[in-house]
Amino acid sequence: ALVPGLVAPGFGADPRWSNRPPWSSSSVLSTKQVVSVSTYTPKASEIQRAWHVVDADGLVLGRMASGVAAILRGKHKPTFASHIDTGDHVVIINADKVVLTGAKATDKNVYDHSGYPGGLRTRSYGEFLASKPEEAVRRTIRGMLPKNRLGRQQLTKLKVYRGPDHPHEAQQPKPLAIDHARARKA
Repeated sequence: ALVPGLVAPGFGADPRWSNRPPWSSSSVLSTKQVVSVSTYTPKASEIQRAWHVVDADGLVLGRMASGVAAILRGKHKPTFASHIDTGDHVVIINADKVVLTGAKATDKNVYDHSGYPGGLRTRSYGEFLASKPEEAVRRTIRGMLPKNRLGRQQLTKLKVYRGPDHPHEAQQPKPLAIDHARARKA
């Protein structure tokens, strides 16, 4: 009986087999015995969506965004499937107190284009963060999600607010600690 994964008997002892792996075309074992596993797809009734609240006060923008993007996608769940939206809702408060490290506030730029010739508008990330902190956080997280219908659907579960108040108390969001995103003290 052929058992997949076992080495052919006498492999290596015969000089004809010295440089050939046991899975090569001239091997004794058959490579046609492949077990196919179907892709796991959770049903809509199996998806449990929770609500999380993130206090962005003193968090580094990119590190916080990568943690939130993983929650929005559902990568923290055992039922994660890359082609289905299995993620949770995330509410971010105190978006105006998020931190940029290094000289990103002055050196990193944000580009917007009106669609007309010569319509490119360039601003520093510090200016953008000062004028529209909610949009800066949302845009950063959007860049870490898939660039298709699924990513747009996952982004609808993100709610970003400038101050400490939000209108989602009825959903009873649980605090989400993203400790690796805490800014270091200089």
